[in-house]
Amino acid sequence: MRAWALGCAAACAAVSFSLIGITPAAASTKAAYGGGEILWDQFGVPHIYAKTEAGAFYGFGYAQAHNHGNILLQMYGESRARGAEYWGSEYEAQDRWLVANDVPQRAIRWYHEQTPQMRADLDAFAAGINAYAQAHLDEIDPKVRQVLPIHGVDVMAHTHRLMNFTYVASAKKILVNPETNEAGGSNAWAVAPSRSASGHAMLLANPHLPWAPGPLTYMEAQLNAPGLSIYGATQVGLPVLRFGFNHNLGFTNTVNTMLGYTSYELTLKDGGYLFDGKVLPFRTEQKHYEVKQADGSEKTVSFTQRYTVQGPVFELPGGKETIALKVAGLDRPGVLQQYLDMGKAQNWSQFEAALRRVQAPMFNIVYADRDGNILYLDNGILPKHADGSVQHWREPVPGDTSATLWKDVFSYDELPKVFDPVSGFVQNANDPPWLSTWPRVLDPKDYPAYVAPVGPMSQRAQMSVKLLSEGPKLSFDDFVSKKLTTRSLMADRMVPALMQAAQGSDDPDIKAAIALLSSWDHRDEADSRAALLFETWASLFSPHNFTGQDNYAVPWTLDDPLQTPRGLQDPAAALAMLKQAVALTRQRYGAIDRPFGEVSRFHLRDVDLPGNGGFGNTGVFRTITWGPMKDGERTPLHGETWMSLVEFTTPLKAVGLMSYGNATQPDSPHRSDQLQYMASKTFRTLWIDRSEVEKHLEDTTTF
Repeated sequence: MRAWALGCAAACAAVSFSLIGITPAAASTKAAYGGGEILWDQFGVPHIYAKTEAGAFYGFGYAQAHNHGNILLQMYGESRARGAEYWGSEYEAQDRWLVANDVPQRAIRWYHEQTPQMRADLDAFAAGINAYAQAHLDEIDPKVRQVLPIHGVDVMAHTHRLMNFTYVASAKKILVNPETNEAGGSNAWAVAPSRSASGHAMLLANPHLPWAPGPLTYMEAQLNAPGLSIYGATQVGLPVLRFGFNHNLGFTNTVNTMLGYTSYELTLKDGGYLFDGKVLPFRTEQKHYEVKQADGSEKTVSFTQRYTVQGPVFELPGGKETIALKVAGLDRPGVLQQYLDMGKAQNWSQFEAALRRVQAPMFNIVYADRDGNILYLDNGILPKHADGSVQHWREPVPGDTSATLWKDVFSYDELPKVFDPVSGFVQNANDPPWLSTWPRVLDPKDYPAYVAPVGPMSQRAQMSVKLLSEGPKLSFDDFVSKKLTTRSLMADRMVPALMQAAQGSDDPDIKAAIALLSSWDHRDEADSRAALLFETWASLFSPHNFTGQDNYAVPWTLDDPLQTPRGLQDPAAALAMLKQAVALTRQRYGAIDRPFGEVSRFHLRDVDLPGNGGFGNTGVFRTITWGPMKDGERTPLHGETWMSLVEFTTPLKAVGLMSYGNATQPDSPHRSDQLQYMASKTFRTLWIDRSEVEKHLEDTTTF
């Protein structure tokens, strides 16, 4: 067997494995998962067929290393809290955050708390990564080879970091700005037979994540083994599919508003902290991490980590406050098992049994099945408080009293949910749960105010509700067509208001702008000549990423949730903004009527195509967040990522797309090969049955 040529040996593993009684998963364990194969289709999607469950995990680990080896190893190295040791001081703050929150140690404990089968699965996934790397070491960036070999603990550590300390309680969110959103956004639809022209349920999965390779990059795959057959996608580094479907049911996720942590402002006194009228001493532990120096040597950085009854202690930047942090779900290590069992389920009863464990720390879950059931669940691990709103608990609360120290979390039965509504659909576009269907069936008054904010509801979410509720019953073609619409709800409301306000204006800029806007169909299409002008005006009229409501005549209200905000609070001021937008549009894009797709480009590597889709907060359901102009173009920062649309007919109908391609390795042909579908607003057929996969085969890997 080929020896590792990695520059470091077992010392480069996630932890000192000899101290915890486990051995790194090596490529030599390949024989344990034998008899399987990976069929690679023409878009680089691995269809894994294995004789055992662990074999499917092995094949998936191999496939992820094949398609995303560089970012995969980078993320695992970071999740070990050893980024600074491997790559230098730029990772020091991240390492300290993870070490202070005990992520490496907790990952070991969580690994050992898995079922024997799940531990075997995690080790198999790691073994697949190692096997690929050993056989194709020259295809792995030398910068990240030192992270090898990988162990199942690494997989758990990365899961823990991503779920609990990126999505729920990132360092930026806790230490800098509680409003920080590093989780991206998503759309999700489920349509019941009563709203479907065919009488069969339909499901849309549509996450909106960054396009730049990193910890939120998605990979599409199919896993087949005894008791497991699921098609879907997940973030690179996770060994289970978080979005998926089988022949009988499917599920998707969107980031929700759930607040799964609490920051406590401490009152320091006499070397300790006040709590219920007493001065308590800090519990302390000595922590350390390594930092690679410019000369290649390593420097050990040691620090004393303090703890209170609430959790670890941190100083906010600038010495403003000292806080303690309590994160929900640190006693719940079963998120991977829950997602695996959701994918294994074949009916609503089995799926709900998995949901009842409440192991996933956040994410709305939208579901549909062959029996016609649909679900919206405002899922997550939510602390129970005595009172207070989301905004109250988002900021640091008094830490000198047990009155704010929560002990319990919501059960599955207590979480907001909508099951089989009479409307025949559920939806979510990262909005609070109250408009998950229409007419509304959830009332904020029935839940504590800290469960979710009442609003405002984004215009993207309003467009989502409108698309599903308006018109006749939906055929599958209708379902696809509605998903692809680039129409701006904000433009539908505000262009007529601007036209009315501009009547009688002699200003040449205003007249030119109104003439252009009046001829526009309010869509962000490649050939749209008014879209750039409207977008520029909208950013002035509704600042803060198109969310500001001060300039509307009628702000958003739950009493009229699908028609507000609307109108011009000050028509003259709105026209002044339009004149300003004319000047800015000319400055940025060269003309006020520049075709949208000339500057908005789907451009990755050597593929460069006219783009479509727009900012979600302007009420565009086909969401693309465009970056600033650079070298005469702007490209997506994030937005449409993995998309799948499924109808539970016989045979199953399924189409989809991975916008930026299914691989990030530098020489892969699948880094940009799906952009043509993005530009033409079409989808690939998702090949589910083996016979179809074999008709579109690019390569085969046996193991």
